[in-house]
Amino acid sequence: MQSSSKLSEGIKGLIDRKFVLFLVVILLIGLNIFILDKISYVFHPLTVVLETVFLPFLLAGVAYYLLNPIVDYLEHRKVKRLYSILGLYLVIITVLTLVVMKVVPLLSEQIASLISQFPTYTQNAQAKFEELIGNKYFNELQSMIGIDTAKLTDEFSSRASTLLSNAWSGIGGLVGRITETVLAIITVPFVLFYLLKDRKKLAPFVLGFVPTKLRGRSFGVMLEMNHQISSYIRGQIIVSACIGVLLYIGYLIIGLDYSLVLAVIAACTSIVPYLGPAIAITPALIVAMMTSPIMLVKMIVIWTIVQLIEGKFISPQIMGKTMRVHPITIIFVIIAAGNLFGMIGIILAVPGYAILKVISTHLFRWFKRRTGLYEEAVPAADASHDAPTGEETPQNAD
Repeated sequence: MQSSSKLSEGIKGLIDRKFVLFLVVILLIGLNIFILDKISYVFHPLTVVLETVFLPFLLAGVAYYLLNPIVDYLEHRKVKRLYSILGLYLVIITVLTLVVMKVVPLLSEQIASLISQFPTYTQNAQAKFEELIGNKYFNELQSMIGIDTAKLTDEFSSRASTLLSNAWSGIGGLVGRITETVLAIITVPFVLFYLLKDRKKLAPFVLGFVPTKLRGRSFGVMLEMNHQISSYIRGQIIVSACIGVLLYIGYLIIGLDYSLVLAVIAACTSIVPYLGPAIAITPALIVAMMTSPIMLVKMIVIWTIVQLIEGKFISPQIMGKTMRVHPITIIFVIIAAGNLFGMIGIILAVPGYAILKVISTHLFRWFKRRTGLYEEAVPAADASHDAPTGEETPQNAD
C-alpha cells in the first residue's frame, strides 16, 4: 500500500511539473501540424485565394508604408485625409507620366541594345578566357594548384546549358506571371486608397478577433511589428533609390555603356540587403571588362565610392538601427528563404524575420512569466540567512 501510494504521488508530482506540461503542449502542436499536413488538400481553395490576393496586397502594403507618413503629415496640417490622398494620386500619376515619356524610351533602347550586343560580349568573354588559359603564368598556377581546366570548362558549359534550358522552359510560366502582375498593378490603386483612408479602423477590426484580456498586449505587439516593417520598407527603398541615382551619375561621368540599365538593375537588386549589391555589380563588371581594362578600373572605383557613401552616410541616417539584426543572421535568413520560397522569399525574408522575431520575443516573455522556469534561484546561504530561526540574537548591555 505504501509503495503504491508513493508511486501515485511520484506520478502526480511528475505531471504537476510545468516543464512536462510544456513538452505535452509541444507534442500536441506537432501532432496537429502532422494531421494538417496529411489533409492539406482540404486547404487548396484557400491557398489559391491567398495566392491571388497576395501580390496586390503586397504591392499596396509597400505603397502604403511609403505614402502614409505624407498623408498623416497633411492630416496633421488640417488637410482632410480624402483630399490629401487624391492629391497624392494626382502627383503620382503626373510623375509616372513623365517617367513613361522621358525615361522608359531611353531605358528600352538601352535594353534592346544590350540584348543585341550580348552575343558579342559572350564571344569576347570566351576569347579572353581562352587567352587566359593559354597564358604561361596561368599554366604554372594551374600546375601548382592542380586545376583541371578541361573539367572546369565542361562543368561551366553544362551549368550554362542547364540554366538556358530552365530559362526556356520557364517562358510559358513567365507569360502567366506577367498577366498576374498586370492585374495586380491594376488592383493596387483601389486597395491602397482604402488602406490609406481607413487606416485607423484597421487595428480595432483586427483586435475585435482577440480575447478582451489579450487586446492590450496584442496591440503592443502590432505596434512594434508595424514600426519594424515600416522602418525597413521605407529605409530600404530610399537607400536603393539613392544607390541607383549615385551609380547612374558615376557611370555617366566615366562614360560606361548602358549606364541607365545598369543603375536600374543595381537599384532593384539593392532592395535585398548585403546580397543585392553583390548581384548588381556582375552585369556592370561584364560590360566594363568588355569595353576596356581602364573602364573596368573606373567602374570598380565608382562602385567602391558609392558603397562607401551608402555604408557611412546614407544607411546610418535612413535605416539607423531599427532592425537590430546581425548581418550574418540576415544573410542566412535570405539564403534560407530563397531556397524555400524563391524570389518572393528573398524579397520578404528580412521583414518576415522581423515579424517572427517580435512575435517570438513576446511569446517567450509570456512563457517565462507564466512558468517561472527562468527565475533566478536564491542561493542556499542567502536562504538560510533570510529564514527566521525563532531565536533573538543577544544584545550587549553596557
